[in-house]
Amino acid sequence: MLNSEAIEYVKKPTEEFIRDSWRLVKRCTKPDRQEFSKIAQATTIGFAIMGFIGFFVKLIFIPINNIIVGMS
Repeated sequence: MLNSEAIEYVKKPTEEFIRDSWRLVKRCTKPDRQEFSKIAQATTIGFAIMGFIGFFVKLIFIPINNIIVGMS
């Protein structure tokens, strides 16, 4: 049988978590069209930059790898 200390040990952090989570949800707002557009544009540019970096790294290392493997 659980005693009251064990119940309080679990109950108090759970109540604080629920209270803090509810406060966060009430404070958050959805982005408007302009803000969403900026976020989408920044994400697209980031994906493009990372894609080009990956492409050029692959473009450089494939011949180097073939030279190293070909020597064996």
